[in-house]
Amino acid sequence: MLTVILIGALLGLWIGGPLGLLIGGGIGYWIARRWRRSALGRLASARAQFLESTFAVMGCLCKADGRVSEDELEASRRIWDQLRLDEGQRARARADFNRGKAADFDLDAELARLRPIVGQQSALRQVFLQIQLAAIAADGRLDPAEHEMLVRVARGLGCSESEVAQIEAMLRGATAGDAGQGGAPSAQALEDAYRVLGVEPGASDSEIKRAYRKLMSENHPDKLAAKGLPESMREMAEKRTREITHAYDLIKQARAEAA
Repeated sequence: MLTVILIGALLGLWIGGPLGLLIGGGIGYWIARRWRRSALGRLASARAQFLESTFAVMGCLCKADGRVSEDELEASRRIWDQLRLDEGQRARARADFNRGKAADFDLDAELARLRPIVGQQSALRQVFLQIQLAAIAADGRLDPAEHEMLVRVARGLGCSESEVAQIEAMLRGATAGDAGQGGAPSAQALEDAYRVLGVEPGASDSEIKRAYRKLMSENHPDKLAAKGLPESMREMAEKRTREITHAYDLIKQARAEAA
């Protein structure tokens, strides 16, 4: 904002002297205020759409296997609690969830509205998918129809199937302290840890560290908030960074023990 004011003032000074300096600074201030209001408006709109699509798509996914289980309903309510939604927001989330599970729900159209918001931001896409997976796997299993639709959602948002695999690895709990007897990580936990970081088991230590740092930078809650993640989802973004860190620590532990 200050930069725009200074530019306006300097242009005014160059064109009209001291009086031009004041006029140019005033015009710069007016432009900066308009731009800031417009930018904040776009961000608020993006966050609202992200939240609406989160629960509409959740309703659609939970219904993919033909019915919405009580476990899935309870999971959606737990997510409302985690997001600290007030009564008005809960009512809207419930309406969006019901809209998503309706027979005439247009999933492709919903994804088309969300796609410009997540854009090329893989971290935003993965937070979105992580929330969906947490809901549909609440009954302890991932039905093939649910998995198929989840892949369809991922593709509709520009994700690769490997991104879905990363989220599934987190969901299995492999990055939540899973370890074998004596503290050694299990084979499944280690396999999933590599998948979370998006690297192959044969990757070098430097490649693994680079992948970890890149993911941590991309998933920083402040960065995600600036790109459209609702502030109420900050806790989930922070949980994801903890899961990424745990995956990295698991790999380091396994490599140290194997050395």
